[in-house]
Amino acid sequence: MKYQELYEVTKQKLESAGVEDAGLDARLLLEYVCGTKRGDLFAHGDREVANSDSERLIQLAERRMKRVPLQHLTGTQGFMGLLFTVDENVLIPRQDTEILVEEAMKQLHDGMRILDLCTGSGCILVSLLHYSNGCTGVGTDLSGAALKVAAENAARLLTDAGAARFLECDLFDGVDGKFDIIVSNPPYIPTGEIPSLMPEVRDHEPRMALDGREDGLYFYRKIIPQATGFLERGGMLFLEIGMGQACAVRSLMEGAGFLEVEVVRDYAGLDRVVYGTYCG
Repeated sequence: MKYQELYEVTKQKLESAGVEDAGLDARLLLEYVCGTKRGDLFAHGDREVANSDSERLIQLAERRMKRVPLQHLTGTQGFMGLLFTVDENVLIPRQDTEILVEEAMKQLHDGMRILDLCTGSGCILVSLLHYSNGCTGVGTDLSGAALKVAAENAARLLTDAGAARFLECDLFDGVDGKFDIIVSNPPYIPTGEIPSLMPEVRDHEPRMALDGREDGLYFYRKIIPQATGFLERGGMLFLEIGMGQACAVRSLMEGAGFLEVEVVRDYAGLDRVVYGTYCG
């Protein structure tokens, strides 16, 4: 089958299953299987595709029709200009979380120590270390399987993989020392809202990375008061938040003694990050 024809067949399959952005997903799967680039669809649409590649693409398309996330099929996701390995054990990095990294980077200086709670794929910590000099960091997560993914990303994307250390623990448990910056994208979706999520998220991403308990604020109530004991004087806490949570998280931070607490919106105009400084 020709390259263009295979793209059209794949797109039609995905559309028939109601997959959003069927055309984009079809093209990305085609490029993944064939090892091609975006322009090849237009410049080389009449090239013949090997039967083995055609069969593999159709198999992947059928899995995508069952709402397996595209990133689980390709095994990668772009984030902060880097390509991260992902699988079913980690939350897929999202563009919204780049706001958290960008805000932390504004305050990041050479040689700082960073703590990343609920690190998952390690995308936040690895990005911060990749774009800084002489910084070191610790990422914690309850999932050993997630930490294996994080360690793989650190080994592949950092010049000094030893700059990142990963601990299997519950938030701060087992963490030693103090840090200049603490970052976290904790689970923040209220339990009752999870059934209404897109099937790609609800059925295929790790529940423990999504569920913020009854009101979505459970982990903020744990992280914020404990963070004060792990921050250097003048250290900063950066938290990603969900819709409608800014006021509550800001109040928690101010109540714990954080100063200059700010709320930052994402590119859609939604409150996305809350951060503040702890002076002890």
